[in-house]
Amino acid sequence: MADSKLRIERPLSPHLQIYRPMLTMTMSIVHRVTGAALYFGTVILAFWLIAAASGKANFDVAQAVLGSFLGRIVLFGYTWALLHHMLGGIRHLIWDTGRGFGPEARETLAKMTLGGSIVLTILVWIVAYAVR
Repeated sequence: MADSKLRIERPLSPHLQIYRPMLTMTMSIVHRVTGAALYFGTVILAFWLIAAASGKANFDVAQAVLGSFLGRIVLFGYTWALLHHMLGGIRHLIWDTGRGFGPEARETLAKMTLGGSIVLTILVWIVAYAVR
């Protein structure tokens, strides 16, 4: 049997209190949150598609709900979450190739993910309203 008095010295894990918040850490958290939000957004998308397949009356109800001010805010947030999560996935794909691990490259990729998701979301909505 192992000697219970023998204690192995192991390094202690750092605690959240000593971490300095960084953009890449925040983007990692946001990536996870947007991934979870996409589940709920997909339910909304399924609701809309099922309503469209169920007939004009059901589709009109879905359009009224999603076309309301609150519905459009939710759809705008879903669009941003989808694009942000996609760009975060591309950032991780770049990291999988072994690139972008330097301090400046990490910050640049995080800023590009955030800025790109905002710009692309606005562009998608501008194009959607222009086509409409």
